[in-house]
Amino acid sequence: MVVYSSWSGRYLLAGWYFGRACLHRYPGWVGRSRYGGDTQVGAYLDPIADKVPAQRGLPGTSLGSLVPWWLVAIIFGRDIYILAAVGVFMLWTPVRQFPPSIWGKVSTFVQICTAILWIAHTIFGTRVLGEISSAMLWPCVAFTVWSAVDYTWKGIRTYRKY
Repeated sequence: MVVYSSWSGRYLLAGWYFGRACLHRYPGWVGRSRYGGDTQVGAYLDPIADKVPAQRGLPGTSLGSLVPWWLVAIIFGRDIYILAAVGVFMLWTPVRQFPPSIWGKVSTFVQICTAILWIAHTIFGTRVLGEISSAMLWPCVAFTVWSAVDYTWKGIRTYRKY
């Protein structure tokens, strides 16, 4: 709905859907921290669930001509790269645990903040929001690329153990 709402120019609705998607992460975090509910399935699904809000919001804002396509391409490229690397590990090594990186979490957080700022700028149209949202592109790219480098280093170290 974020993509459709943004594409059709209903940015307030897109912002609402995006915010709702981001807030759906909160109950899982509470459950894990409060009840110690870490499971193997959760370890596989948690990184995917973290990415869902960013993956919904950024393409939607890009389709609405808010965020540059190259930013979305970098973010999706990083995610495809990581998924491909995990696939290779699962095919060729006995490794089955792929813990999330702190840099991956920070990257996802910055991506979500970037999408929120771009949606807010479109809704409210203030100059300050425009400048902040434009400035957020570069930290978003930097953290996304750095997290890919960090995962690569961890993958190389893990591979050398086997």
